[in-house]
Amino acid sequence: MAGRRHRLVSTRKAAGFSQERLAETVGVERSTVMRWERGETCPQPWARPSLARALGISDYALSELLSEPVEPDNAVSRLGPLAEEAASVHRRDFLKHGVVFPALGFDELCHLGAAFDDARRHLDIEVVGYFKQQSASCAAIDGTHGPTQALPLMLGIVAAIERHARQTKPNVRRELLAVGAEAAEFLGWLYRDARELRLSAHWRDRATEWAQEAGDWPMQGYILLKKSQAAWDERDGLRMLTLAQAAHDGPWQLPPLVKAEVAQQEARGLAMTGESSAVVDAKLNEAWEIFTSAATIMSGLGCHYDRALLMMQTAICYCEAGQPERAAALYREHLDDEQISHRDRGYFLSLMASALARAAEPDNAASAGHEALTVAVETHSLRTIDELKRVSNLLAPWRSQPAVCELREAVSLLSGN
Repeated sequence: MAGRRHRLVSTRKAAGFSQERLAETVGVERSTVMRWERGETCPQPWARPSLARALGISDYALSELLSEPVEPDNAVSRLGPLAEEAASVHRRDFLKHGVVFPALGFDELCHLGAAFDDARRHLDIEVVGYFKQQSASCAAIDGTHGPTQALPLMLGIVAAIERHARQTKPNVRRELLAVGAEAAEFLGWLYRDARELRLSAHWRDRATEWAQEAGDWPMQGYILLKKSQAAWDERDGLRMLTLAQAAHDGPWQLPPLVKAEVAQQEARGLAMTGESSAVVDAKLNEAWEIFTSAATIMSGLGCHYDRALLMMQTAICYCEAGQPERAAALYREHLDDEQISHRDRGYFLSLMASALARAAEPDNAASAGHEALTVAVETHSLRTIDELKRVSNLLAPWRSQPAVCELREAVSLLSGN
């Protein structure tokens, strides 16, 4: 009886590869990819790194996909005493897309299974809500554990949305693609944190396409904001500024919290392109005024943008404006705010280390860097490790100091340099 590694298949499709294209990318025959997906063989050690890169996942995540049980194509999962009734849930289709909805009850799962079986009849606004709910759960996973655990789940969700959106009624399709745009933008973020820049850009572009078809104008502006933030990773201040300005000036009405974040991005871009402190401070004040008037908003686009995050971004802006001492003071005061996730705390610790290095505090910078490195390893945040490489370079004048030497060696070992 034919079987398949369904999550491996869905991950390959979500990354935009046919079996033939994936085989060309990895350097094997298509028949080899087919045997991998049928569970007949596993990739040779030499092929695994390039396969993981192509799929946009870590080596560890690839090992998990390859170790999943090979499910017969007509298999129905064993659900204990509910096995017979659960046949209607269409477990096979869940496996095919790698989608798991742990928070749903049995009746909701049956509804979802019917929608997967006949999207035109059964995929309704309620099912769209299931996808939105699961994406929110993945965001919580990302904040604690980083992209490694969240990526396979989100790839499955987006693959399911893409497939079933082709079969829904027009009004439901637009609602589903609006949720898909949010999910694709989040995938762009996950790949950004994993430092897979090509895939990050791919999913942001897909998010834009779906937002356009859904008629979701604010989402299009929000994606420009996220592209501006991605430009910061490369320290491209001019692109960051013009993207933020485009988000501000576009033909959409951005939610207030998104407006506040856009203004903050403009302030950082102005600082990086050499504008005066007065101009930068005026834009930061604008961001704070918008945020203060909107601080009670608890849902909708940009609702994650809280006071702690604005404080951290203001600290980044101060550092770019040549005021590292002022930035370090903000980090010290707000870095332990409860709103900051575990993964984000590691990232901001790396930026605090950078500010301290610029302020000629090498021992304190090394201490913050070591703490950031621990979190980066726990959450698989390659973006944080990239920032620590910059910190390591900034600390070169103090390389003979024990704490600095130890940090530089640890970063070099971890980054393979």
